[in-house]
Amino acid sequence: MPLVLEVIEGDQTLNQICSKYELVPKTVQNWKKVFLANASLAFNIDSAVAEFKDEIKTKEKEVNELHRQLGKRTAELEWAAKKLKSLDYETRKCLIESEPKNIPVTRQCELINFNRSNCYYKSVRCTKDKMELLRAIDRIYTETPFYGYHKVHQQLIEGGYSVGLNRVRNYMNELGLKVIYPTKKVCTTLAHPEHKKYPYLLRDLEVYKPNQVWSTDITYIRLDGGFVYLAAVIDWHSKAILSHKISTTMDSSLVINVLKQALERYGTPEIFNTDQGSQYTSHDHTQLLIDRGIKISMDGKGRATDNIAIERFWRSAKYENIYLSEYTNIKELKAGVTEYIEFYNNKRFHQTLDYKKPMDVYCNLQPQLLLEAA
Repeated sequence: MPLVLEVIEGDQTLNQICSKYELVPKTVQNWKKVFLANASLAFNIDSAVAEFKDEIKTKEKEVNELHRQLGKRTAELEWAAKKLKSLDYETRKCLIESEPKNIPVTRQCELINFNRSNCYYKSVRCTKDKMELLRAIDRIYTETPFYGYHKVHQQLIEGGYSVGLNRVRNYMNELGLKVIYPTKKVCTTLAHPEHKKYPYLLRDLEVYKPNQVWSTDITYIRLDGGFVYLAAVIDWHSKAILSHKISTTMDSSLVINVLKQALERYGTPEIFNTDQGSQYTSHDHTQLLIDRGIKISMDGKGRATDNIAIERFWRSAKYENIYLSEYTNIKELKAGVTEYIEFYNNKRFHQTLDYKKPMDVYCNLQPQLLLEAA
């Protein structure tokens, strides 16, 4: 539990925590999800004990059956291993699966007595060079969000980077960078195949008042110790940022918490727009909106322009604060981003608002919210 609490508190990046405990990031992310799903049990011991006693009885039966099956499989494996080891070199080499689904290459080699150095590929760790390249890609995308990976690649080459086209494409996918241009060819949103997708409700819609339309998104920020994620909710009419949150993991809890924060401070919008990412299509997130009678709108597949309001804010935040400040840790980043959003909402003039300030526009029609948000 202490390790999971460190992740939830967010004072260190996920990479820093994993390095501290010598753990794999994916494992820690899974532990966080399990803890959040069962957090109530951690504070209700009697209920947890009663529940687990029944579960233990069931598990004991399952364990006994598994032991029986294990004994049988072990005998079969020993017999098969002897037969495989007697095969010639080329035949054994053909048996190795370079991209295994169940058994790692190292274990495959051990089972058939084959030298793994002849076939095993060691993955490359995320080096400083890669981190710098990722940051360069993010800078180019922020400046020219309509660039696809071909143009981003060309921009990198002109900037003196030696990198292949496929690597640029893979890194853009890794960062979740979506081309802001109506095209059927580009779609990097990680949707869940079993989650319901909702139609886009904002096409040709006249947005003329606060709380008519909110939208949200997540962007990545690079720190010295790894990556963190910034989520925010924006009001389309006023361009005001209603809530934001920084996390070391990009999961449903991040988007749910930032949505709850906005709802608690500024009331309920008529429409809430997101992309089709699995965080937003999750049952917990959509149900929170449905319970409040909020209409759900989702960007068309591969259409980042459908959420242009928040995309423009990311550009402003990065060029006016994040890139200039070069934050090194989460504590500095949280303080700096909070300070910038305060400036953006209350002091920064917006050309699209006739040089008014977002919160002035937002509160003009709803002055009572200014007191509630204070």
